[in-house]
Amino acid sequence: MIDLHSLTFAYPYNSPLFENFSLSISRGETWSILGPSGCGKTSLLYLLAGLRKPTSGEIKIDGELLTRPRPHSGLILQDYGLLPWSTVYENVELGLRVRKFYGADGKHTPENYLPKNNVNLWLERLGLGEVAEKFPAQISGGQRQRTAIARTLALEPDLLLMDEPFSSLDAITREDLQNLTLSLCAEQNLTLVIVTHAIEEAIALGEKILLLGDAPNKTAKVFENPNAGKSEYRTSQEYRELCNSLWKEMQHETA
Repeated sequence: MIDLHSLTFAYPYNSPLFENFSLSISRGETWSILGPSGCGKTSLLYLLAGLRKPTSGEIKIDGELLTRPRPHSGLILQDYGLLPWSTVYENVELGLRVRKFYGADGKHTPENYLPKNNVNLWLERLGLGEVAEKFPAQISGGQRQRTAIARTLALEPDLLLMDEPFSSLDAITREDLQNLTLSLCAEQNLTLVIVTHAIEEAIALGEKILLLGDAPNKTAKVFENPNAGKSEYRTSQEYRELCNSLWKEMQHETA
């Protein structure tokens, strides 16, 4: 689904974060991007979202060169990106309203291109029906995150990009939303790419874990983790061993 070929990226007047970097992600896979601060995790996510452009090289999604944000990619930011003056319902509906002005050609939206209005469906699926008329400041952090997820899924994406979405939540809420995200991705056949700074979260969510090191990143160091999301995996010896292995790798990458 996603192919990065010889990608180089640098912000103006800065050294490259990526240099001749290549990576392939297949449809339906769940990936975690892990690494120290400043290594390029969020920048890579923004490149996949089409919000940043490579300095050189190319990104293809479903065989098409990525030159701008694509309608079927969903991006969830760390602060959820909710409008504080809009209700939960209005926030979930926001993407559908914006989509009317942005179509497959980036300019027009033919009527048959618009997703159906399924706001109420996702409000109920994510347990937000009772708070639909409340504002973001009136609901919990977990409910705000569910609102951001509902807004994204209402647009019927095939690619879900998440930037440290659970970092501000308490442990119980965080694990609940991690499990919910994986189940929804499996149900909707979504490809998931999630940025995290937490080793435990990367292992819990990613069937494959991309470990980035100090810039410039030239080679994709990928760890296979086929048991991600399975029941009882977090308490297994295999989980603990992979945590230790990734911890040592991160120390080595930043040494």
